[in-house]
Amino acid sequence: MNVLVLGASGYIGSNLVPHLRAQGHHVRATARRKEVLEGRGWDGVELVSADALDPASLCTALNGINVAYYLVHSMGSGDDFEERDRTAAENFRIAAETAGVERIIYLGGLQPPGESTRHLRSRQETGNILRAGPVPVTELRAGIIVGAGSAAFEVIRDLVNHLPAMTTPRWVRSRTQPIALQDLLDYLSRLLEIPVTGGKTYDVGGPETLSYEEMIAQFAAAVGKRRWVIPVPVLTPRLSSYWLDLVTSVPASVARPLIDGLRHDLLADDAPLRELIPIPLHTYREAIEAALRTERELALPARWTEGSLAFRGYDPAVSYYSKGTRTELSAPVSPSAAWNAVCCIGGEQGYYYADFLWRLRGLLDRVVGGVGMRRGRRHPTDLRPGDAIDFWRVVALEPGRRLTLVAEMKLPGSAVLEFEVIPEGEENCRLVTTSRFNPSGFFGLLYWYALLPAHNRIFERMPRGLLRYARRLPAA
Repeated sequence: MNVLVLGASGYIGSNLVPHLRAQGHHVRATARRKEVLEGRGWDGVELVSADALDPASLCTALNGINVAYYLVHSMGSGDDFEERDRTAAENFRIAAETAGVERIIYLGGLQPPGESTRHLRSRQETGNILRAGPVPVTELRAGIIVGAGSAAFEVIRDLVNHLPAMTTPRWVRSRTQPIALQDLLDYLSRLLEIPVTGGKTYDVGGPETLSYEEMIAQFAAAVGKRRWVIPVPVLTPRLSSYWLDLVTSVPASVARPLIDGLRHDLLADDAPLRELIPIPLHTYREAIEAALRTERELALPARWTEGSLAFRGYDPAVSYYSKGTRTELSAPVSPSAAWNAVCCIGGEQGYYYADFLWRLRGLLDRVVGGVGMRRGRRHPTDLRPGDAIDFWRVVALEPGRRLTLVAEMKLPGSAVLEFEVIPEGEENCRLVTTSRFNPSGFFGLLYWYALLPAHNRIFERMPRGLLRYARRLPAA
């Protein structure tokens, strides 16, 4: 069957695509930026750029498709997310009808009894808009998904790893039915085989009803830790989201809508779906163990942004999400000259800004038993994957385009530095510099906040120095 996954770069989409491919379907995966998908290493998957806000791109993506999965939402896009979700759903409904798609499978969210939140209402409205067209829609409504990368799962992981004792809002006593990622993927893929589900909506949940406090306790037990939870009634959902942004690595744009949805019990009326698709469901503890096991077994991806445990030192105590900065600078520098400057970083050339601070950091690393900066470089200009650059290691290299370095200094976490050169003509380019830190435990957070002012200044000025150096280099 020809299947489209719209939103393949998202959490569910990135797991659903290989799941469907393994079952023998022809899968066309789409994202706004095709290059993000290219780093996934999916064999036999057709990759296409498509944006739900661009109707023309949808028509191309949907050509020849039998069933389309709609996994798009604008949760972290800003305060106008409702209008963006509305426009995206309308564009997709029209494009699916024009392309002759036989069915749409949409993953929405469980709805609480009574008044809902803006984000959950938007998810519900998206389903209603898709159903307004002639293409049958099967909607699956899920709550908490247990798997590496799921926002709720990563909030719990960070709370357990970062705080021996935690004061938490009242929402920790709200109840839900967490579902294992594998079980959700099985439901989504099985729906392909049951066309009579078109036009119907199903709740989906796991086999247990747990409070968030119980989920925190079970995760702590699974990783061999003991944590104390002290609910505090004065923390509002908005204050809770700021608090989570402080003590976890989950971005505030993701945590805020998550917290908004936790003010009520989110329980699934999943008997109809269980009767239709009778699969064995995993308990919450089994889902935790499966998530941690899957992280250990995953191959190293081409991009650090895939959340790979390998880029986090194979330490499950290190946060999945990261904190950090991203700088974009356009300059009248040829792409090849900018790339040459990127490839010269470190060693005798230095880091283009505040080299004395880099040397001081290397000295401190030596004092605590680290490698420091004594390794230098294998070659002053040539780089290969696996090369050492002072206390960095080259883990990914796309010649002329992207360089990814992982820190091998002593750190309470994992650090990544990435440079990307984007051509903007023969004599102009854009340099994207991304520095990310995945904290490990309380001391990882303390380290991050203590050095935040210095890091912000260094990683703001370093790209400017790199481009100044590039202007003095030959383009070849």
